Amino acid sequence: MVAAVAGFAGYHFSRARSSPPQIEVAAQKLMRASYADLNGRYRNLSPSPGKVLVVNFWATWCTPCREEIPELSKIHKRYASKGVEVTGIAFDNTSKVLDYAAKMNMDYSLLIGTVETLAISKDLGNPAGVLPFTVVLDRTGTVTYTHVGALTAAILEAVLLPIL
Repeated sequence: MVAAVAGFAGYHFSRARSSPPQIEVAAQKLMRASYADLNGRYRNLSPSPGKVLVVNFWATWCTPCREEIPELSKIHKRYASKGVEVTGIAFDNTSKVLDYAAKMNMDYSLLIGTVETLAISKDLGNPAGVLPFTVVLDRTGTVTYTHVGALTAAILEAVLLPIL
């Protein structure tokens, strides 16, 4: 119960703070940008139609990022069948991300970010460029939640349940 209340409070106090038009333009940039996957192929962030997308900006050297990875994995496993896709965008060297992903058994999609990606995260509500930073887009591609700092599965569940 406490986790649900904390998640609900976190949802309302960490929502996107920029004006909606700016956030939506940034969300479109996020979806159209090209990212390298861990095999070196480039792709964009287009989720399957009608999916909820959780995008987590992180790095292997970031302690709070490393702490939240098991939480994101829980969400991925628990909600993939309900239409939730989790994608991590790392600001790091591909070989470090590959090694760390194997060590942590990260089973959600991982991409490599660029300076352009960092600028997009700032436009999405992360003006200081802090990691970790998480954005949730609903089934229509609208940003419904942003969070600077480490997330717990409970907070993320409280955000996801109303939009599933």
